[in-house]
Parts: sequence; structure tokens; C-alpha cells
Amino acid sequence: MAQAATQAAETAQAIIGDSEFDRDTAVTLREEGVYDAELSAGWTIIRAVNGGYLLAILGRALGEALPHPDPLSVSAHYLTASVPGPAVIRTQIVRTGRTLSTGEASLFQYADDGTEVERIRVLATYCDLDALSDDIRTTAKVPAIPPREHCLGPSDGPAPIPGSSAITERLDIKLDPATIGWAVGQPSGKGEMRGWFGLADGRDADPLSLLLTVDALPPTSFELGLKGWTPTVELTAHIRCRPAPGPLRVSITTRNLAGGFLEEDADVWDSAGRLVAQSRQLAKAPRG
Repeated sequence: MAQAATQAAETAQAIIGDSEFDRDTAVTLREEGVYDAELSAGWTIIRAVNGGYLLAILGRALGEALPHPDPLSVSAHYLTASVPGPAVIRTQIVRTGRTLSTGEASLFQYADDGTEVERIRVLATYCDLDALSDDIRTTAKVPAIPPREHCLGPSDGPAPIPGSSAITERLDIKLDPATIGWAVGQPSGKGEMRGWFGLADGRDADPLSLLLTVDALPPTSFELGLKGWTPTVELTAHIRCRPAPGPLRVSITTRNLAGGFLEEDADVWDSAGRLVAQSRQLAKAPRG
């Protein structure tokens, strides 16, 4: 038994060693319910750490704290912008059952004066995705996105994408040409963003990385003709099943911008044509 556990740990470490995403979302148990993490500068947008990357870090901590392995529903409130550097995650088990378990997690960083600042707070329910029913009844349709070779990434533009930064080097994104008018000063005004998504190092998607995927494409505010940072206020993600290997298709839409806030509804489809994740987030609209 001990030998098998050691082999499993070595295998897990080998996997983490091969993936930048896994290395940068790793957490270390300090004491029961408390984990240390290092927020990598490689996942920043302008100067703030990407919200989907943060969600994945908290999701990993909750996956270690709860008896069930996979995120099913994760709701996060972003309280203050996170910055690269050390962080502490505190978790609490709310309830455990036979098929579901629920927990809370908060991520803290230290301000310049040494006081703790809470950056993000999460309430999540976990399950075993492999144990879910395979009964599917849906009217959802795979988004019509041109073949990947006919889509465009950051390197295809005439100039750097507005607001792009270190995170673009870690993502393999190819956007539908119909949704990138903003990149050449001709936004469509439709509030849509579609494209192919993967991690640049080739790591296949899993339930944890889907928490990043739902918040990784450029914001729909760009296609609404607005420029600048679009900070997330609240984000809820539903992971519907374990994704098949291969690139993902992501579709994000905004139907309403009012009072200085907009919503983004994201659908994520795997290479087998299954809807593997959905999310809605409320974000503050850029001023531009």
C-alpha cells in the first residue's frame, strides 16, 4: 500500500512538473484548512492576476480539502485585485454527503503595512464527475467557429492586442474573425467573443483548468467598442463533465450593459462536441 501511494505521488509530481498551469496553481498545506500559494506573474492582465487563474488555484485547494475530487458549481466574489506574489488560502468544509460536498475558500495577500487583505471568496460544491448520469437533454448547439487554421491569435494582429499581457504567452487562443473587429478599430457592437482555446504547453483540459477557460478570452466589451480593463465582480462556473482531450471551443456573449456593469455568459465545448462548462460573470464595464 505504501509503495503504491509513493508511486502515485511520484506520478502526480511528474505531471505537475510538465505543466506550467499545474505548477503555477500548486498549493502547499500549512495546517488543516490552510494552504500557501504563489501567484505567478505569468497569468497577469496588465498588472492584475487573471480571475480564472485565481479560481483554479482556489479550486485546487478545495479539491484537496473536500472528499469529492471535481468542481461542479463554483461561485466567486472578487473583492480586490490580486497581484503576483505569496498568498494564503483558508478553506472550510460546509457540508459533506454521499454524492456532493460543499466548501468555502478565501484567498488573502499581505498589504504593504503587513495587514491581510482578502482578495477573493468562493463557495463551491464538488462531486465525482465520472459518477454523474449520462442522460443528456439539451437544446444547446456547438458554436459555429471557422476551422482553427482560419482563426486569428495575438501574433496575427498588426499591433499588440489592447490590454494583452503575460497571460497571452500561456494560452493558445485562436479567435473567430467575426469577433475581432475591435483589434483593427472596427468593433461589431454585438458583444460576442468566440474562439478555439488551449494551453500553450499542450496540457489537455480537465475540470480544474475549465475554471480558467471560462475567463480566458478577451472580454466582450472590446466588441462593444470599449477599451481597457474589465474587472470581474462575481463569477459562477458550472462544470458539466470531464472534457475529452483536444482543443476547446468557447463562446461568450453579453446581452446587457447597464449602470456601468455587464454580464458575460460563456459556454465551453470539448473536442467530442459536448458542453463541458458554463459560466456567467458580472463585470465592471471599461470607461472607454
